[in-house]
Amino acid sequence: MHALTLRRLIEQTLVALLIAFLGLSLIYPIVLTIWGGFAKTPGKADGWTFVHVARVFRDPSTLEGLTNAFWIAVGTTLLSAAIALPLALLSARHRFPFKATFSAFVLVPLILPPFVGAIGFRAIVGREGMINALLGTDWDVMGQAKALGVIIVQALHLYPILYLNATAALANLDPAMNEAAENLGAGPWRRFTRITLPLIRPGLFAGGTIVFIWAFTELGTPLMFDYDRVTAVQIFYGLSEVEGSARPYALTFVLLASSLAAYAAGKLAFGRRGYAMSTRATRAASEVPIKGVKGWLASGLFLVVTLLAVAPHVGVVLMSFTNVGQWYQTVLPTSLTLAHYGVALGSDVAFRSIANSLFYSFLAVALNTAIGVTVGYLLVRTKAVGRGVLDTLCMLPLAVPGLVMAFGFVAVSLAWPFRGTLDLGFFSISAPLDGVISVVGVDPNPIPLLVLAYAVRRLPYIVRSVVAGLEQTSGEMEEAALNLGATRLRAIRSVVLPLILANIIAGALLVFAFSMLEVSDSLLLAQKQDDWPITRAIYAFSNRQGDGPSIASAMGVWGMALLTLTLVGASALLGKKMGAIFRV
Repeated sequence: MHALTLRRLIEQTLVALLIAFLGLSLIYPIVLTIWGGFAKTPGKADGWTFVHVARVFRDPSTLEGLTNAFWIAVGTTLLSAAIALPLALLSARHRFPFKATFSAFVLVPLILPPFVGAIGFRAIVGREGMINALLGTDWDVMGQAKALGVIIVQALHLYPILYLNATAALANLDPAMNEAAENLGAGPWRRFTRITLPLIRPGLFAGGTIVFIWAFTELGTPLMFDYDRVTAVQIFYGLSEVEGSARPYALTFVLLASSLAAYAAGKLAFGRRGYAMSTRATRAASEVPIKGVKGWLASGLFLVVTLLAVAPHVGVVLMSFTNVGQWYQTVLPTSLTLAHYGVALGSDVAFRSIANSLFYSFLAVALNTAIGVTVGYLLVRTKAVGRGVLDTLCMLPLAVPGLVMAFGFVAVSLAWPFRGTLDLGFFSISAPLDGVISVVGVDPNPIPLLVLAYAVRRLPYIVRSVVAGLEQTSGEMEEAALNLGATRLRAIRSVVLPLILANIIAGALLVFAFSMLEVSDSLLLAQKQDDWPITRAIYAFSNRQGDGPSIASAMGVWGMALLTLTLVGASALLGKKMGAIFRV
């Protein structure tokens, strides 16, 4: 009885400590951001006001930024769904030539952030780019249709998230329901709208939510398109005035509130549970082979989408080999070189940024692995009070925009105990960590905040991966080890961890890859060149005249290769559960 009580005390203590940690690293930055938007004077507790937030809606430029961001998010989500849903229906219901190959390629668009892909997209569809040279046209996407360009690039990057969720939902459908409707005379369209779509609606909402919030708050892609009339870019440019102005805080609060309102509205309208299914049949058994011309048409659809999705990647690769000024009004570069790769690895700025990203990402993986394994075990194998709160906090980063989280860490660096004083009424305490951690200022040190931001943002990936592994692993083997005299810690180390090692590695790979190519945290938190991660250096090089875009592309290719290896590895380890990683 004593041992059981001690075990429960330890479990309850761990839950409390983890909730406190996530409260400080996740909730506290958000609270500070909200407080900054309503405080009369930023950084001071001198009362509240709605003036700053109201000014966001009265200012034509910030109102236009919100409107543009909303329509870009809507356009990106609809285009992603238009691409993903037909592919998911084909993949779930039919067999056709090279299906396995195309299914493996579906993750390819995720190997390069749209932030980097925009460089290649500009080279292809820019006024002096490949498409205009090929067709003899003068379509100026970069000048007259920047918002459309942002939508296309983001949709081609994000549609796999919707595809993964849709295929997972379709795999759980009972084929008998569709067959019964067909026997009653319902046509394909009626069966799709009355049976299939309502049943997979929760899965579509799960993926669509990620896509919408991602697109609504995306910073990197509009920056690369030089499209500053969106809220995310306005927040980025407002960082220089964050110490003395409430405008960036108010903008960030409105962005967060708008994201949550859009999520709640979608949840109310589309996210209710689908109709219950009495049985779950094996989807593979109901796959209908498509032969002849129709089968090749199905393969052709996958091929066309894949080619469109990798077009920005191809553009980045070609740009990385192009001599300065040698891809201008031509279909392909007229002169190639390997020199940009030398600069991308050899220059001080580029090499230091790669080393910084590796360092930050490895630390984030170590922190996330320790937290993720502990959280996963507490959620699945214990009955500690507060597990629901802990689970919600771990999943919250999927719903909170990355830009809001990044700005929240900026707000943290300007608050006590890093700045200012803590006024307790009868006496005040100066900031004990003043100058130790900071984002803005003469000599900032954002490294701890960068690592923490990377870890918190990607925590859902490893938690869900560990939970999936534990749910598939019987607890009887752990109990057998305990009955043979092993301590709980030894049973976990010797029995549980080896059994879920593949899931831990898969989650760690995802954390590492997405941390390496994180955009919002890198652009907002790393202001000093010595602290730049790779994405911050890519942005700097892309704005440099002459060979800058080619060097940025070469660095993007290194990142692309890294993310390819990690995603393939994670997909091989997680299999069909990969889609659950990208679900709110």
